[in-house]
Amino acid sequence: MAPGGAPLAIGAGPAGSPVTDRVNPSPTLRVLVLAPTRRAASETFVRANLRRLPFDTVAYFGDERPLWAPLRLSYGLAIFCSKVLTHLGALRLATLPPSLVAWGLIRHHRPDVLMVEFGFHAVRVMEAAAWSGVPLVVHFRGSDASAHRRIGVLQERYRRLMALVAGVIVKSQPMRSALLALGAPGEHLIVSPSGADEQLFGNGACPASAPPAFVAVGRFVAKKGPLLTIEAFGRMLHDLPDPLRGQAQLVMVGEGPLLGEATELVAALDLARAVTLAGVCSHQEVAQLLVGARGFVQHSLVAPDGDSEGSPVSVMEAQLSGLPVVATRHGGIPEVVVEGATGFLVEEGDVEGMAKAMARLALDPVLAGRLGAAARTRALGQFTVQHHLEQVVGLLEQVVKERRHRERWHQKSWP
Repeated sequence: MAPGGAPLAIGAGPAGSPVTDRVNPSPTLRVLVLAPTRRAASETFVRANLRRLPFDTVAYFGDERPLWAPLRLSYGLAIFCSKVLTHLGALRLATLPPSLVAWGLIRHHRPDVLMVEFGFHAVRVMEAAAWSGVPLVVHFRGSDASAHRRIGVLQERYRRLMALVAGVIVKSQPMRSALLALGAPGEHLIVSPSGADEQLFGNGACPASAPPAFVAVGRFVAKKGPLLTIEAFGRMLHDLPDPLRGQAQLVMVGEGPLLGEATELVAALDLARAVTLAGVCSHQEVAQLLVGARGFVQHSLVAPDGDSEGSPVSVMEAQLSGLPVVATRHGGIPEVVVEGATGFLVEEGDVEGMAKAMARLALDPVLAGRLGAAARTRALGQFTVQHHLEQVVGLLEQVVKERRHRERWHQKSWP
């Protein structure tokens, strides 16, 4: 197709290089994917999962405005207009520009199903599904089903969205409950954590022989609780005997608005020798850090704006690597981490409880090894990318099959 009309292949590089790592590619379904951005580092999992869908898949991202691709440019400009109108409070009008362009994309690509990443983005384009009759599947991932600026402001828009969707994907049971309350179709609503990449995080850590080193991975934002993780680690050091205290380390991967405060807290608690703020690391670098650690820590909690986790991918990556996890009873984490079997769970804000749980792993490498082995077995059985893909594929095939069945029924009923 002409460069001005055809979208880049899923996961393509800057030059639009083709995808090479799809699993059992099949032309049986044509899937059009609409997503808000391809640039955010925290959303690389969106592109990674899309790349492995076994369908004829094309995607458009709302932050792309290349002059040489008119369809892509039009979509990006429509999303920009929608953001401006939303900011001005014209929520209904904000749906019109991107829905018109999305309807044009549907006419151009003729997909069997439309999949939209993030609920707030689905609100922008949802009317295109109503106008075209193409089944709409929406993938909610976290803040879009929890934060006040999303589900609070868009609540009535979400009710309209739930009346239009053919299927919904969420990350945890709390997210499922929130969307059911807004009218989501329960029979076509699946809970499917994104999963850990079994190809990258399957090497296997050995926490029983590792030093008492802990790893945390995530953006430095309120819902990840990085400051509480640092406080818990500092308290843990006081519970360790002198030789072990000198060996204990905490490596925190990521960046974000709370990084400055985290740096100041490390200095204030005199933890500069024990805590490393590593910044952004590649997935390969994270995998190596996990292999050499005793445990993984994450103090997730509901942020002041209501933002909550779904099921953090980093927790699943740590478990798949063979590490015990110390985390909070928040979002979908209790669905992934089994208390006392694959790690330890504490209440949100319980810094002392997290410190004691970390100390147990630091003091007892045999315990860490046993929990880590169980964590790896559980992750391999339930929480890999492949598991997630199979669930998503099943839902997409189901809604398309039902649509085709309805079309055949109408054709027979109205000759």
